[in-house]
Amino acid sequence: MNTLTVGTHALELDKDGYLVDLNEWSVDVANALAAAEALELTPAHWEILELLRQFYQEFQLSPATRPLIKYTALKLGADKGNSLHLNKLFNGTPAKLAAKLAGLPRPTNCL
Repeated sequence: MNTLTVGTHALELDKDGYLVDLNEWSVDVANALAAAEALELTPAHWEILELLRQFYQEFQLSPATRPLIKYTALKLGADKGNSLHLNKLFNGTPAKLAAKLAGLPRPTNCL
Protein backbone atom coordinates (compact mmCIF):
# COMPACT_ATOMS: atom_id res chain seq x y z
CA MET A 1 0.00 0.00 0.00
CA ASN A 2 1.31 3.43 -0.93
CA THR A 3 0.93 6.63 1.03
CA LEU A 4 0.66 10.30 0.17
CA THR A 5 1.71 12.87 2.75
CA VAL A 6 -0.33 16.06 2.81
CA GLY A 7 0.88 18.42 5.50
CA THR A 8 1.46 16.14 8.47
CA HIS A 9 -1.17 13.58 7.44
CA ALA A 10 -0.27 10.36 5.62
CA LEU A 11 -3.07 9.11 3.39
CA GLU A 12 -3.35 5.52 2.19
CA LEU A 13 -3.38 4.96 -1.57
CA ASP A 14 -4.18 1.74 -3.39
CA LYS A 15 -1.70 0.09 -5.75
CA ASP A 16 -2.78 2.44 -8.58
CA GLY A 17 -2.45 5.63 -6.50
CA TYR A 18 -6.16 6.17 -5.74
CA LEU A 19 -7.32 7.21 -2.25
CA VAL A 20 -8.34 4.25 -0.11
CA ASP A 21 -10.64 6.41 2.05
CA LEU A 22 -12.63 8.72 -0.23
CA ASN A 23 -13.59 10.86 2.77
CA GLU A 24 -9.98 12.03 3.11
CA TRP A 25 -10.18 13.99 -0.15
CA SER A 26 -9.69 17.76 -0.02
CA VAL A 27 -8.37 20.53 -2.24
CA ASP A 28 -4.91 20.02 -0.72
CA VAL A 29 -5.09 16.28 -1.39
CA ALA A 30 -6.10 16.93 -5.01
CA ASN A 31 -3.16 19.31 -5.44
CA ALA A 32 -0.76 16.77 -3.90
CA LEU A 33 -2.08 13.99 -6.16
CA ALA A 34 -1.74 16.30 -9.17
CA ALA A 35 1.83 17.22 -8.20
CA ALA A 36 2.66 13.50 -8.06
CA GLU A 37 1.43 13.32 -11.67
CA ALA A 38 3.50 16.42 -12.65
CA LEU A 39 0.28 18.37 -13.19
CA GLU A 40 -0.70 21.80 -11.90
CA LEU A 41 -4.44 22.18 -11.45
CA THR A 42 -6.05 25.15 -13.20
CA PRO A 43 -9.64 26.42 -12.95
CA ALA A 44 -10.42 24.27 -16.03
CA HIS A 45 -9.23 21.17 -14.13
CA TRP A 46 -11.23 22.10 -11.03
CA GLU A 47 -14.37 22.51 -13.11
CA ILE A 48 -14.05 18.89 -14.28
CA LEU A 49 -13.06 17.56 -10.84
CA GLU A 50 -16.10 19.18 -9.24
CA LEU A 51 -18.29 17.78 -12.02
CA LEU A 52 -16.84 14.30 -11.46
CA ARG A 53 -17.56 14.48 -7.74
CA GLN A 54 -21.12 15.52 -8.59
CA PHE A 55 -21.41 12.53 -10.98
CA TYR A 56 -20.14 10.20 -8.24
CA GLN A 57 -22.70 11.55 -5.75
CA GLU A 58 -25.46 11.05 -8.28
CA PHE A 59 -24.50 7.58 -9.59
CA GLN A 60 -22.09 6.13 -6.95
CA LEU A 61 -19.48 5.30 -9.58
CA SER A 62 -16.62 6.88 -11.46
CA PRO A 63 -17.45 7.27 -15.15
CA ALA A 64 -15.38 5.79 -17.95
CA THR A 65 -14.25 8.18 -20.68
CA ARG A 66 -17.36 8.09 -22.88
CA PRO A 67 -19.88 8.74 -20.06
CA LEU A 68 -17.53 11.41 -18.67
CA ILE A 69 -17.52 13.20 -22.03
CA LYS A 70 -21.31 12.97 -22.34
CA TYR A 71 -21.90 14.18 -18.78
CA THR A 72 -19.45 17.05 -19.23
CA ALA A 73 -21.15 18.09 -22.48
CA LEU A 74 -24.54 17.93 -20.80
CA LYS A 75 -23.45 20.06 -17.82
CA LEU A 76 -20.80 22.38 -19.32
CA GLY A 77 -21.50 22.39 -23.06
CA ALA A 78 -19.95 20.77 -26.11
CA ASP A 79 -16.86 23.00 -26.07
CA LYS A 80 -15.77 21.37 -22.78
CA GLY A 81 -17.53 18.03 -23.15
CA ASN A 82 -15.33 16.55 -25.84
CA SER A 83 -12.41 14.16 -25.85
CA LEU A 84 -9.89 16.70 -27.16
CA HIS A 85 -10.50 19.13 -24.29
CA LEU A 86 -10.51 16.42 -21.61
CA ASN A 87 -7.49 14.59 -23.01
CA LYS A 88 -5.54 17.87 -23.07
CA LEU A 89 -6.40 18.59 -19.43
CA PHE A 90 -5.70 15.10 -18.12
CA ASN A 91 -2.71 13.90 -20.17
CA GLY A 92 -4.67 11.61 -22.47
CA THR A 93 -6.32 9.59 -19.68
CA PRO A 94 -9.22 11.80 -18.54
CA ALA A 95 -11.41 9.19 -16.84
CA LYS A 96 -8.61 7.57 -14.82
CA LEU A 97 -6.56 10.64 -13.93
CA ALA A 98 -9.52 12.93 -13.24
CA ALA A 99 -11.12 10.30 -10.98
CA LYS A 100 -7.84 9.91 -9.09
CA LEU A 101 -7.48 13.68 -8.62
CA ALA A 102 -11.14 14.00 -7.60
CA GLY A 103 -10.55 11.42 -4.85
CA LEU A 104 -12.82 8.85 -6.48
CA PRO A 105 -12.32 5.15 -7.17
CA ARG A 106 -10.74 4.03 -10.42
CA PRO A 107 -13.41 3.66 -13.12
CA THR A 108 -14.14 -0.07 -13.28
CA ASN A 109 -14.04 -0.39 -17.05
CA CYS A 110 -10.79 1.54 -17.60
CA LEU A 111 -7.68 -0.51 -18.33
